[in-house]
This record gives sequence, structure tokens and C-alpha cells, in this order.
Amino acid sequence: MFSRIFKVFNSNINKMEPLHYLNIPSEKATFSMGCFWAPDSLFGSTPGIITTRVGYAGGSEGFIPTYRNIGDYTEAIQLQYDPNTVSYLELLKMFWDHHDPTAKFKKQYSSFIYYHNDQQKAEAEMTLNEKKSKGLDVLTKIEPAGQFFNAEDYHQKYRLQQHKNLCNDLGLKTGEDLINSHVAARLNGYVVGQGGIDQFDSEVSKLRLDEAAIKYIRQLVIKYEGQGLHC
Repeated sequence: MFSRIFKVFNSNINKMEPLHYLNIPSEKATFSMGCFWAPDSLFGSTPGIITTRVGYAGGSEGFIPTYRNIGDYTEAIQLQYDPNTVSYLELLKMFWDHHDPTAKFKKQYSSFIYYHNDQQKAEAEMTLNEKKSKGLDVLTKIEPAGQFFNAEDYHQKYRLQQHKNLCNDLGLKTGEDLINSHVAARLNGYVVGQGGIDQFDSEVSKLRLDEAAIKYIRQLVIKYEGQGLHC
């Protein structure tokens, strides 16, 4: 009897939808770090991140940017995160540690912190001052978060989209699917080794993936873990 119940229960698990949506209190963070593909994978695999989107921030009102006509906007990433799991200061540390804030680029690839409230502004300014106190010629600017324009669909979860069959199996067929899915955010990091195999193994049961997807992604995590990120 127990064996039969277990088989039915296990079959139902395999048919469950992947964990696309998390209904928990969250906050936003918006950063520009030179490009957006690499930060999307970096932050997406970070514990506490719920969803990510890449796009354009910090430009003139009334102008709608595109990748081919970005105007005075920057390439940016916007995170929805659980502040009870990861703090804004921890996100700021990742921001500083994973790009060169002293590099001079045209505005599209420049370093910006776009704050969403007074506390974020204060913490961003504190960390900026810490960098400058070490004698670094930091070019990062801190500005209030204004309107954020989503980048074109092919930019969303770019690394994950290289695995078309996996995306189709997970029901990730549109840009909005990729933007709004928690699983998409997590896997966009894991497929390039971010987070590492130990973290993946500890989390994978919560993501509600089938056995074939788990096996496929696990191989990718092992293959690429430690190889770093690039745009």
C-alpha cells in the first residue's frame, strides 16, 4: 500500500510546474556594471534573488531606448530580492567586486548605482566613500532609480536561452516568461557554473525540475564552475 502511494506521489511531483513564481515580500535593486549578460548570471544564482531583468536605465525622460539606439541610457540589471535572505549591502559588495568601477567607458557601459529609497542611497554612498578612501579613482555614479526599460527579448536570460530545448521544456517561450520566472533567474546562472554544484544540489529540489533537466543542468554546473563570467 505504501509503495503504491509513494509511486503516485512521486509521479505527481514529476508533473509539477517548475517554480516560476515566488510570492514573498521583496525589494528592488538596480545596477549598471559595464554590460548586462554577466551580471544577470551572477546575481540570478545568488541566494535571495527572486527575479532579474536586463534593460536600460538612467537616461532622458521621454526617450525610449533600444539596444541599437540607447541614447544616454546605460545597460543595467534590475533585481527583485528577498531582504530577509540577502541584504542590499551584500548586493553592493557583489556590485563592487565584479566590475571595474575605475574604467572609462561611454555611458552605455558606465558604472551606476540606481537607488530605490533613502536607505539604499545612504548605503551606496557609504560604500562608494570606502572605495574612494583607498585612493581609487572610482567613476561610479549614484542616482535615483527612474524608469527602467526592458531590453529586447533575446537579451533576457541570455545564457539560459542558449539551451533552447531546456527553455521549451520549462515553458519559457517569451521575454516576459524569462523575466518573471524565478527558475529562469536561477538557471541562467547555473548553466554557466555560477553558484557552484554544492549550492545547486542543495537548492534543486525546491525548483521543481524533472530528472532529465536536473541531470542536464548539473553537468553544466560541474563543467563551468570556477570559469568566471564574461559578456
